[in-house]
Formats: sequence, structure tokens, C-alpha cells
Amino acid sequence: MQTDVVIVGAGVAGLSAAKDLASKGISFVVLEASHRIGGRAYSEEIGPDAWFDLGCAYLVSGIDANTREDESNPFIDYAFRSGAVIEKYRHPERYIYNGRPLSAAQEKAREQFFADCYAAIRDESVNGKDPAISDIIDVRNPYLTPYADMMAVSVPKDLDESSAADTYFGVEEYVNYTMQRGFGNLVARWGSDVDVSLNTKVESIDWTGKEVRVHTGKGTIRARCVITTVSNGVLAAQQIDFRPRLPDRKMTAIQEIPMGAENKIGVHFTEDIFATEDSGYYQVWSDEAHGAYVEVNLHSTNIISVFIGGRFSLWMEQQGQAAAREFAIDRITDIFGNDVRKSVGKSIVTAWATDPWTFGSYASTNPGQYHQRGELPKPVDNKLFFAGEATARAHGTVTGAYWSGMRAAGEVAGVLSRDKV
Repeated sequence: MQTDVVIVGAGVAGLSAAKDLASKGISFVVLEASHRIGGRAYSEEIGPDAWFDLGCAYLVSGIDANTREDESNPFIDYAFRSGAVIEKYRHPERYIYNGRPLSAAQEKAREQFFADCYAAIRDESVNGKDPAISDIIDVRNPYLTPYADMMAVSVPKDLDESSAADTYFGVEEYVNYTMQRGFGNLVARWGSDVDVSLNTKVESIDWTGKEVRVHTGKGTIRARCVITTVSNGVLAAQQIDFRPRLPDRKMTAIQEIPMGAENKIGVHFTEDIFATEDSGYYQVWSDEAHGAYVEVNLHSTNIISVFIGGRFSLWMEQQGQAAAREFAIDRITDIFGNDVRKSVGKSIVTAWATDPWTFGSYASTNPGQYHQRGELPKPVDNKLFFAGEATARAHGTVTGAYWSGMRAAGEVAGVLSRDKV
């Protein structure tokens, strides 16, 4: 089989590249190793018409901290056009320590510490430095624990492994929207018009000649260009055999922007036990147990999502789903008391670090290596092109993945047009 372009991966980046190539009249084939499209955008029903997003859950639109350019999110407009129920995230932040909300004085001290951490990250980054965050903040502060737990979900690594510049130069100021029936479902609907070969794992990509040969278990496809959208976890593990090997500069960029670990435990409650004012974001921690970032009853779905990140998330994957469910319910009772246990229903536990199609939740730069973000998306030999959230300015977001696919498609179109001259 022969085509102009092979797109490896049918997540948001691969799908947006395919849609752009189709609009330009360029032939392509999309290959997806798993049984579905969407990648890390994936929803499952956890209760009757109650949907839980195992991956991305927020429609993020914001301003880049460096360029101040809008990071427009096409899925916000698509959601409105398709009649999906979405709403701006306007819920308050609440902090629960040892089962009690912080006092006014405690909250003021916590807020000051968080602000000091942000200022330290900003100051180092704008001055061209890129230390580990743990090296520039007060690690003896009594509010380090909730800050570290929050960052382990946001980055998603522990502070000693987190690049200050990568954290600062991401999407800083933003508005979140949430969806009633699953962001993953919205992405699946949006991508349903793209022809994708599912259950088709790419085994090797041979780019020694003028053509690129993509070998799969279902046969070989010849193309002028390949757009690779798989995660840095898959590339670093060399699950795809590039022949010849990718250049050292590319492999270094891949290895220095490894996948972080963020997981979620979704718990559905069988009764309407939460008041409207209970909805929103909580940070809960104690002297006796690891803390967590908790989202409560958004869209009145009776779902609570418990987020964990970094090494603790990796460790929890090893303990298994039952242990993760127990941990999540314990953190929920830290907020609402033991009576809520009577209404606990089904749960869903993610395990992104061991997912064979991602090997992590999303990519995060090692300290001192933020400059590799510029290297990662560069094409190789005008044959191999790279997209996906790791290659985007808005890394770690669906928005970034979408625009990275559009960028790669544009690069490919430029090469093909020059071939015709």
C-alpha cells in the first residue's frame, strides 16, 4: 500500500493532523495500536449516564506565560455547536488538614507559601535558569505537603524532578470548562469521521530511502512522510524500531522530557448526598496519610475524582485497584465524614504509567532541560515529523495536542508541495 503520509497514533494530535491533511487533499493513513481512537481522552460510564474521564477532563483555554498569546481550544466551540453541556469552572478552593478546614490564619499562611513558590519559579525561569523546584522553595514550610501533592498532579512529578522553567512557561493563566458527559466522549465524536486502522501496532519505520516504509502486523505501507504522535513514553521505550535509529539529538530530547505519572480514582455515589455548595476542588492531607487533590460532584453527577501524582502515583499503581479505591474513599471521608461510605458505588482506577500505549500520563521536562522542548518537534530529514502534547507549547493539554497535529500537517504539506516543484 502507498500513500502520501502515514500518521502513527489516533489521539487528538493524530486526528487533527488527519483532518488538516484531508482539507488539503493530501492522502494519508492513520494507524492506531489500541482498539479505539482518542488516546488519553477517554470516558467510561461509572454510573447510570454518569461519565468519568480517565484522562483529560478539562477544556483548558488560557494565555501563555511567555508570549501572552491565546491558547485557543477548538473543543470549546465544538462542544457548544454539538449541544454538549459544559460550564466554566467557578468552584472555590478548599483545604482540609487532619479532617478540618484550615482556619483563616492557616489559610493566609498557606496562600502566602503558594505565592512564594510561584514567585520563586517565575524569577528563576525569566532569568534563564531551570532548577528543580525543590531547590528554590522552602521545603521546611508546614504547607509543603499540600503544595507538593498539588504539583505532583499538575506537573506531574515530585518537586525534585520538576523543571521550574517547564512549569512556568506552560499555560499559566487559563479558564477551565468541564463537561457533563465526558471530554473523552466529545473527542471520540469529533474524530469519528476520520478513517483509522485500529489494532494496528507500528513495529518499525524504515526511513533509509526516499520513501518511508512503515511495517505493521497487518503489512507494510509506503509513504513520503510519517507523522509520529505517540507518547514520549512509547518513543523512549523504543516500542517503534526506527531504521536507522533516530538522531542522538532527538533521542536526547525524548529522554529528557519523560512521561510523568498522574492517576485518578473515580468514585460514584448511589445517592444524592452532596449539596450544591459541596461541589468543587479540595486539597486534603493529614499527619497520618498521604494527601490528595479531590474534585467533588461536578455537574451534580455524584462522582468524586481523587487525583494523585509523582512517585506516590507510581507506587499506588503497583498496589492495585482495590488499594487505590480504599485510599480514595478514605480521603473522601476526611472531607465528608464516614457516613458517606454507605452510598459508595462503582469506582474506576487509572494506571497510566503501565498503560502499554502511553507509559505515563503526559510529558514533563527534567530540571535543566527545558530547552529540549524546542528540539522535540523538529522534523528529521523532511521524512519524520513529530506531534503530540509533548511537542506543544501548551504541553500536557488537549489544546496542545490539537495544535501540534495541525503544525505537523502544515510542515508535511510544505515538504510535499516542494516535491512537486
